[in-house]
Amino acid sequence: MRLTSGETLRALMHQRGHTMDSLSQVAGCSRSFIGQLCTGDKPSCSAELAARIVEALEVPIELLFVPAKRAVSDISTRTLRGVA
Repeated sequence: MRLTSGETLRALMHQRGHTMDSLSQVAGCSRSFIGQLCTGDKPSCSAELAARIVEALEVPIELLFVPAKRAVSDISTRTLRGVA
């Protein structure tokens, strides 16, 4: 799943009282991975991890993630080929 915005993730963490450490513990990943999502160094994660992150933040998955197959480059390529 592709993260829509690291800024949105950071804002939701702040609103919900999560640090990178606490979110990583709840979501079952490393603190550095959460940090990389926040900075954009890692733009995506597995669907399972995305589900655990949004569950911990108590938000709909669509607020933070889009399926990787719906990435803008994929849509543009299909449109150019006349597939869409």
